[in-house]
Amino acid sequence: MNHLARRASTFLQRPSWASSVPDSPSSRRHHNHQQSRGIRVKVLNGNLEQALGFMQRTMQSSGIERLIKREQTHHLKNSEKRVLARKNLERKIRSQDLARKLKAILIKKVRGL
Repeated sequence: MNHLARRASTFLQRPSWASSVPDSPSSRRHHNHQQSRGIRVKVLNGNLEQALGFMQRTMQSSGIERLIKREQTHHLKNSEKRVLARKNLERKIRSQDLARKLKAILIKKVRGL
């Protein structure tokens, strides 16, 4: 089992109240059933590879994968922190410059220049 699947296991646990609620007939026909706390994938005909692929696509579309990857599980060196901070600052400055240019263009259009 890869690292991503192990990290996702905390998101995929079924809530305690859901164990007493039987599945509806409509959810039995589908591969997955999304709940408020995670994603549940049914393995059909013992095909685990297909179920894992379906789970990965569902995680990507729902954004759970991004949440798992964003969570830092290892120590960042100070040099790595500085590099990330510099990249974030450059991205922020580029965004502000673009906004300033767009604002100037819009002002010219509104004034008819």
